Amino acid sequence: MTVNLEVAEGVGTIRLDRPPMNALDVATQDRLRELAEEATRRDDVRAVVIYGGEKVFAAGADIKEMQDMDHTAMILRARALQDAFTAVARIPKPVVAAVTGYALGGGCELALCADFRIAADNAKLGQPEILLGLIPGAGGTQRLARLVGPSKAKDLIFTGRMVKADEALNLGLVDRVVPAGEVYTQAHAWAAKLAQGPAIALRAAKEAIDTGLETDIETGLAVERNWFAGLFATADREIGMRSFMEEGPGKAKFL
Repeated sequence: MTVNLEVAEGVGTIRLDRPPMNALDVATQDRLRELAEEATRRDDVRAVVIYGGEKVFAAGADIKEMQDMDHTAMILRARALQDAFTAVARIPKPVVAAVTGYALGGGCELALCADFRIAADNAKLGQPEILLGLIPGAGGTQRLARLVGPSKAKDLIFTGRMVKADEALNLGLVDRVVPAGEVYTQAHAWAAKLAQGPAIALRAAKEAIDTGLETDIETGLAVERNWFAGLFATADREIGMRSFMEEGPGKAKFL
C-alpha cells in the first residue's frame, strides 16, 4: 500500500510510503481518503500524525501521470483529488503534520490540512504548480491564504518558489522547526498528549474554529454557542469540573 495507518497510544499515524519521493498519484490520493475516513471512525484513534518518513514528506503530484491527462480526464478527477485532502482536513480530531525534506505542491497542500505543522530544519515547502502552467488544485489557493494571509500566499503561488524551514516558520506556514531526527518523535508526542484530552470537546473546538474561518462571525458564534452548551451533557465535562474543584487545574483524566 502507498499509504498506511498505524495506531499506538491513541495516535493514528497516516504514513505515506511511495518511495522515493512519495509522489501523490491517483491511487495514493484515494488511499489517503480511505485512511482519513477510517481514522475519523475509529474510537482508538484520538489524534493523528501525517508523516512521509525520515527523508521526504511528499514532493507533490505524480507529474508523469498528470501529463497523460487531458481536460476531460482532469474535470473528472479534480473533485476526487480535493475530496481526498478534504477528508484529512475534516478528521474531527487533532492532526499534526510531521514534515521532513520536501513538501511541495500536493505535499504542501497535505500539510496545510493539518491543525499543526512540525518541520525538520532541512525541510523545504512550496507550491510550484505555476512553473507547470498550473495553479494548486488540492486546496492550496484556499488553505494557504487562510493560514498565512493572501499576500504571502500569492507570493508563494505566483512565483512557485520553495522556502526553507526558517522562512516557513516566519511566514506561519509551519508552527515549529526541530532537528530532522526529532520530527516524528515530537509530532507523535504532541498528538499523544492531546489524545489524552476530552475527545468531544476537542472535536467541538476544531469544528468551531474551522467553521468560523469559513463563514461570518455570527454563524461562527452560533456554532461555538451550540457546542459550548452541548458539552454540558458530556461525561468529560463532569470529570473536568469535578477534578478542577477537588485537585486544581490540569489534573483531570478524561475517558
